Amino acid sequence: MKRRTVLKVFGWGAGGAVALGGGGFGAYYLSAKQDTVGKLAFDTALSVPPLAPSQRGASGAQVFTLGIQPGETRFKDGKATRTWGVNGTYLGPTIRARRGERVEFAVRNGLDEATSLHWHGMHLPAMMDGGPHQTISAGGTWEPWWTIDQPAATLWYHPHLHGSTADHTYRGLAGLFILDDEQTEALNLPSEYGVDDIPMIVQDRAFDGDQQFVQREPLAGSLGVIGDEILVNGTIGPYVDVTTRLVRLRLLNGSNARLYHFGFSDDRRFSLIATDGGLLAAPWETDRLYLSPGERAEIVVAFEPGERVEMRAYPAEHGGVLGRLDGFHDRFDICQFRSAASLSNDTTVPAVLGVAPDLVDEVVAQERSFVLASNQINGRPMAMDRIDFGVREGTVEVWEVTNDNGYLHNFHVHDVQFQVLTVDGGEPDPSLRGWKDTVLLVQGRRYRLALRFRDHTDPNRPYMYHCHLLAHEDDGMMGQFVVLGEGEQVGNPPSRHQHQ
Repeated sequence: MKRRTVLKVFGWGAGGAVALGGGGFGAYYLSAKQDTVGKLAFDTALSVPPLAPSQRGASGAQVFTLGIQPGETRFKDGKATRTWGVNGTYLGPTIRARRGERVEFAVRNGLDEATSLHWHGMHLPAMMDGGPHQTISAGGTWEPWWTIDQPAATLWYHPHLHGSTADHTYRGLAGLFILDDEQTEALNLPSEYGVDDIPMIVQDRAFDGDQQFVQREPLAGSLGVIGDEILVNGTIGPYVDVTTRLVRLRLLNGSNARLYHFGFSDDRRFSLIATDGGLLAAPWETDRLYLSPGERAEIVVAFEPGERVEMRAYPAEHGGVLGRLDGFHDRFDICQFRSAASLSNDTTVPAVLGVAPDLVDEVVAQERSFVLASNQINGRPMAMDRIDFGVREGTVEVWEVTNDNGYLHNFHVHDVQFQVLTVDGGEPDPSLRGWKDTVLLVQGRRYRLALRFRDHTDPNRPYMYHCHLLAHEDDGMMGQFVVLGEGEQVGNPPSRHQHQ
């Protein structure tokens, strides 16, 4: 049943009112809010994804072998849950590489259907991107390679099979991809993986009575699947034993649709040090942080000896009149941090971290406008055989992006990190002043993004731009562009190629 039809059936009028009577939609609406604050036992240590092993190839490359596979994972007492994972039964290992290093992969698909792995946030050739044109057939192996050429950052990988991205990601195919460089290593930030530098893949999931994942969409909801339990690295109700005064958290919103408004139970302030594309120029002190699906952030939190504090997801303000149904009113305990009686104090948060994005004064070769509405961009749904436009290598463009239909959307661009120039003509919030590849689009606001396109030209193999709410992406809120070398013109995308 279409969303508008649902609203008519339950009497939701154009003015935004609904009869909250004793039954029907009114009762459903009132019961939609979730609140787990104070209800979790925090009796399981946070699982930390292992670092992916690698070998040094003949070319000097770091070579990783990844196996996509089905399995079973025990999240709770009782039956195990049927899941998918990479080199395991749920999620995947953390891949780690350095700037300037060549990486090579052998990605084997052990499922009984095609899938893919997209390297979200990575600057790389389009044919290595892992998007919908680089699918891996059941039993097939894909062998991409490229040289890391971007600053240290927290990236991630996940499927990008057109029409099935939401399903494959929900089943468990995702992992972090951490990039290092000399500049970041020279800073005295917390950096011991799993000790004071902790990955946190935050996802919502729903379970049925048989402990199996259920992909439940709220009645009259607008975002897709919304779960009622929160997993961090696949752990429900986790705790972390804190042994250092400063702890760096690498946060990923790995959910299909849920918007998180992160904070702590005592409203303590923390330092945002990095966004999607790497370090900010300077830390930003705050007590709340929004992350929409696909976005990452690195924060540093200070702890005192002997204390306990919870990270929480607080209600969000961007949900619109029916936001309660899509989780915007929800409140979740995410993870408990337990400080030791004494804490080491060997790291700092420097006042200067990195270099601010620098595209504001660049010559703009082209301006483009994108309107997201009705599972389309600029009035057109995604078509695998249509390249929407080409950009010229070595140039800077400005894209103005607007969410124009009242529901939550965000905007992700493959291959590049962009600078948010303005929001509705004004300076962007501090959380948007670093390099980004995914940005939350608040209804009606105009986001002007500056993007520099460099290297990796190919007139026929496209990159994607799309909403990263995965149901919206699957339903067609996506387009394709190519990067053109001198004299090249937009070509024709290949038919969907499956690696055997």
